[in-house]
Amino acid sequence: MLKTLHIENYALIRETDISFAGGFVVITGETGAGKSILLGALGLLLGQRADTQVLSDKERKCVVEATFDIADLGLEPLFARYDADYDDVLILRREILPSAKSRAFVNDSPANLQFLKELGPHILDIHSQYQTLTLTESTFQTQLLDTLADHSPLSQYQTQYREYASLKHELEQLTAQESENKKAYDYNLFLFNELKAANLAEDEQQELEDEARLLEHAETIKEALGNVAALCDGNEGDGVVSRLSSSRGYLSHVASFHEGIESLYQRLDSCLIEVQDILSEAADLDDKIQYSPERQEEVNSRLDLIYRLQKKHNVGTIAELLEIERNLDSQLQEADSLDDRIRELMERVDKVFSQMQQTADRLTTSRRKAGSMLEKQLLPVLAQVGMASARIVVDISPAQDYGPMGHDTVRLLFNANQGGTPRLLSEVASGGELSRLMLAVKSLVTRRSLLPTIIFDEIDSGVSGDISVAVGGIMRHMSEHMQVIAISHLPQIAAKAGQHFKVAKAVEDSSTVSRIRQLTPDEHITEIAVMLSSNPPTAAALQTARELIKESECI
Repeated sequence: MLKTLHIENYALIRETDISFAGGFVVITGETGAGKSILLGALGLLLGQRADTQVLSDKERKCVVEATFDIADLGLEPLFARYDADYDDVLILRREILPSAKSRAFVNDSPANLQFLKELGPHILDIHSQYQTLTLTESTFQTQLLDTLADHSPLSQYQTQYREYASLKHELEQLTAQESENKKAYDYNLFLFNELKAANLAEDEQQELEDEARLLEHAETIKEALGNVAALCDGNEGDGVVSRLSSSRGYLSHVASFHEGIESLYQRLDSCLIEVQDILSEAADLDDKIQYSPERQEEVNSRLDLIYRLQKKHNVGTIAELLEIERNLDSQLQEADSLDDRIRELMERVDKVFSQMQQTADRLTTSRRKAGSMLEKQLLPVLAQVGMASARIVVDISPAQDYGPMGHDTVRLLFNANQGGTPRLLSEVASGGELSRLMLAVKSLVTRRSLLPTIIFDEIDSGVSGDISVAVGGIMRHMSEHMQVIAISHLPQIAAKAGQHFKVAKAVEDSSTVSRIRQLTPDEHITEIAVMLSSNPPTAAALQTARELIKESECI
């Protein structure tokens, strides 16, 4: 339950500390005094968005801190999931800095807002006036039945639904991919076959280009080689070889007479050997180089094919063409296997859908039982709040499609008058009737939940007189199992409370501030009397206030 609340520099509240008791707590005050400011501050602790507009003093930070008794709520796994220290006494703190930054703390350790948002529904339910309208929404009505249903298969269904939705999404993606693949398949197959037929080798381009250059100049090369042979080894002794040989002979006769001549002789001998070797290699090359128009055409044709493919695919090497060929092959194989994957996925979708369908049927059965129970259990509570002739019908019909909550469309049909035909709540229920109906619903739900604290923000709107006494009685009974905090304008409800706080505005240092304080027993009587009559209260109002309080103590 909520034990303490500290608020500092929030809206009209400069600083306040509140200690809450268990049971039934009421907060009263004039309209605009700041009662709902408390709810806004508590909302920050539940992860709501922070806004620097709430800073009363723009130079100071805002602090909201509360302590809760969370023993026996089974929240240890949630704390473990967020790696947070658990304690039976929970301390939540939220700070809003003038820089617009916001910080959150759980048990004095920094925490993210998602943790607060997940923690909130387990420790506190704030029911504001506008939430009464959710009673008319099918989603809320469905959740209501699931809360009341025993062993509802909703969790199992939602697991199956998520799997079904995921598989269906994957199937849609593959089907779309298959459609795209079919458009590109024929063209990719043509490109692949063209590259495959080319039978490319990674190093052949350089070899072909070298051979093409040789074939193009073969005749010129052979002519040059022939001229070399003629000049070096010509007829009639005028060739280079003959002349070098004769020169060497002349020097051989005189080499022994001078060491310099011996050196010249050796050098001429080397030159002769080198020229003879050149002649031999030139002859070999001349024999090997054969000009072939057919081979030249073949090489040029092969190069043309390579250049055309490179230009077509916007690349410059055969290695890149081979990589494109491999990628095309992979795409084609993937396209060929996609049909099998789609067929397998369709079978899985059908299987999961069948399981989900069976669970949805069990969920419908569970909800129908809960609906019958709700119809029976609401009637006596509604009778307590002045709607003895009211009739509630829980209508459950098949939804158009399967959704996250099942295959049911849940509608609460209502009729406040005897003999009338039940119709949709949104069509026939007044604001006061919706408030009383919501209170009745909450009283049933809280019996089944472990929720330790509920806050009602003027749920008594639209009721008065004896009905307000009954509404207060229901809240008092609810407080026997949980902490109930009610913000109210009605003295009949305030009289039922075991703890009474009053919120009032005042002017301090030329500024309007809001203050809240707990009333003493005598002040409790006086405040109820003021709510009944005027300020100061009449003697009759004071007596009536005492009687209301005494009646509440006898409940």
